[in-house]
Amino acid sequence: MSLQLQPVRVKTGSSDTEGQLVFTNGLLVAVLVRLSEDHEGEAGMWFLEAGFDGVEERAQPTFADLDEAQEWIQHRVDGH
Repeated sequence: MSLQLQPVRVKTGSSDTEGQLVFTNGLLVAVLVRLSEDHEGEAGMWFLEAGFDGVEERAQPTFADLDEAQEWIQHRVDGH
């Protein structure tokens, strides 16, 4: 994968503050946020907080782990 991750704290207005900035070729393409215990069955999953240039999505998806999130993002970055 050509994606690079950078840990970041995100002020979401909730207890979901653990995040990852996702870059490709030095350009920011997504912001992921890990869902807190407040989300019960989805706690620990990753949420697409924001996406840019092909990675944006009207219904923001959740992912079981960072690998799944990266695969989804890479697919969109590649234009598929």
